[in-house]
Amino acid sequence: MTVPGDPSPNVAADALRDLPARRVRVGTGPDAITLNVRVGSETGPPVLLLHGHPQTHLMWHRLWPLLAPHFTLVAPDLRGYGDSDKPAGSADHATYSKRVMAADLVALMESLGHHRFLVVAHDRGARVAHRLAMDDPARVRAMVLLDIAPTLAMYEQTSDAFARAYWHWFFLIQPAPLPEALIGSNGALYVRSILGGRHAGLGPFPADVLAEYERCASDPATIHAICEDYRASAGIDLVHDRDDRTDGRQLRVPLRVLWGQHGVVARCFDVLHEWQRVAEAVEGRALDCGHYLAEEAPDALSSEILPFLTTHAH
Repeated sequence: MTVPGDPSPNVAADALRDLPARRVRVGTGPDAITLNVRVGSETGPPVLLLHGHPQTHLMWHRLWPLLAPHFTLVAPDLRGYGDSDKPAGSADHATYSKRVMAADLVALMESLGHHRFLVVAHDRGARVAHRLAMDDPARVRAMVLLDIAPTLAMYEQTSDAFARAYWHWFFLIQPAPLPEALIGSNGALYVRSILGGRHAGLGPFPADVLAEYERCASDPATIHAICEDYRASAGIDLVHDRDDRTDGRQLRVPLRVLWGQHGVVARCFDVLHEWQRVAEAVEGRALDCGHYLAEEAPDALSSEILPFLTTHAH
């Protein structure tokens, strides 16, 4: 059935979808999980690409062919998302803390032979990248974060406008099983509401990619994991961020932040200023798009990040 706002039925033509997906085991003992990942050819320095919510690694399908000639690209599904494992949540939600999720990715890159790497990350993935670079800065050569301000700053500065626009932040953190049950009644509708409710509507999402987002968000295990991810961000992740602030720890890796000038983050926060508060070396600016930079404006994004990544690749 076609509904108003349906994206184009054209199948996305991109190099990413043609690559075989790999299943990589990370961690040890009972805490080990398997991540779903696609890896590009060994054509240059490694770049770890981290997706946001409610998406999967396929969000990079338009940026991939622009970066692939220059870098070895690694695009996993975060724990709990896509076709990666989805461990059950814990009482303190630490199973989905950004610290734990970051450790998954360090182990993933180690298993692929990459001890140091570049990072490009969006939305939830950017929050994981922030924690990775705080906890293990020697791993990260440089980092690009897309359309977020630091988690602690966003919670501390929540306004009426932000709460209305990012209603899912406050819905998903409600105790189980309420949000799980409500999303589970129609996961595809939830995905379309989140994606289509932003600046560009559903236009940037080809039908086959959108169908993958909808498939994954219709899995009860994924729904629970998404809620746990957000519950962790409103709890244990803030503890970790406040510890950094108390101890005077800052991001020491070269950082470039980019955001959509038509997005909620730009309207509600002074993005560059907030990153300057927590990072030693940061630069950045807004692009003429909304929240989904990699899908709305891949050419502009590539032009912004290629020189930065190349400069810091070695």
